[in-house]
Amino acid sequence: MIEDKTPEDESSSEELFEHYKFTADPGQEVLRIDKFLLDRLPNTSRNKIQVAAKNGNILVNNAKVKQNYKIKPLDEVSIVLPYPVRELELIPEDIPIEIAYEDDDLIVVNKEANMVVHPGYGNYTGTLVNAMIHHFDNLPSRSQDYFGRPGLVHRLDKHTTGLLVVAKTEHALTNLAKQFFDRTTERRYWALVWGDVKEDGTVTGHVGRSLKNRKVMTVFPEGDNGKHAVTHYKVLKRYGYVTLVECKLETGRTHQIRVHMKYIGHTLFNDLEYGGDSILKGTTNSKYKRFIENCFNLLSGQALHAKTLGFQHPVKKEQIQLSSELPDGFQAVIDKWEKYTGVE
Repeated sequence: MIEDKTPEDESSSEELFEHYKFTADPGQEVLRIDKFLLDRLPNTSRNKIQVAAKNGNILVNNAKVKQNYKIKPLDEVSIVLPYPVRELELIPEDIPIEIAYEDDDLIVVNKEANMVVHPGYGNYTGTLVNAMIHHFDNLPSRSQDYFGRPGLVHRLDKHTTGLLVVAKTEHALTNLAKQFFDRTTERRYWALVWGDVKEDGTVTGHVGRSLKNRKVMTVFPEGDNGKHAVTHYKVLKRYGYVTLVECKLETGRTHQIRVHMKYIGHTLFNDLEYGGDSILKGTTNSKYKRFIENCFNLLSGQALHAKTLGFQHPVKKEQIQLSSELPDGFQAVIDKWEKYTGVE
């Protein structure tokens, strides 16, 4: 009997994994767990299930089990898996990428603005995944577990810049998916937001597709819709009409920082989808308007940068902690605000 199957919705989550839960029937015959799951999971091989077990991604009655565990009646089983490969043909493209870290198991890239992470409707080429495939194909050596495609467990919006980890092997992909699911990774973003943020704080509110406009997300404070989301933020520098903040993600929903900050009255600067590309704070004189327009012209979209990324290496088991500089456009906007306000 399937008690609950709750795959993370790829269209509404930054975290690219899925979570399944099953309860064995009262009359369940004794059966190896890999065979039990193979009969119940779509598009999944026994090898994927065994790799998941080795990484501690399979729980029975809330305890980790190996792939040879024998299922018993009424056992409660849960498993975390990376998303299956898309049916879309993935074409290698020689697109420059900035590499922050790379070894045989994974690669961390510093994504530039105006780049979509993976192919999809309206974006079949020119994506980070197309660039990664070309990069993988031209590596001088590959690990034995190399599986020929980029393994994504999280993503960044088109106009969001910064650090993104990509797995090279099935083992790394499954291990990283579990880390993101367990929320043991560390992700900190820098954002320039409209308004004077008075103090540090936390935003808690379910995030889901807007019922009025399915192209954007919204906060459902009562939790009747959307998925649980938590964003912690602290002030880095105030410029009066805008504030530079650092956001730490506890969960990873689509547009989470953008929607949460808008919800508390601090829309991201130049956020095209959420109204941040209009003057929301400040004066009405023409000089100020020209100043803001000049700032907007330096950005392709929202002023949001994935500044730091931390996780445990899937093989070496050491902590990987990386940081990246603000992209030129974002930094130029900060410089302009410092000059305009005299705040350094």
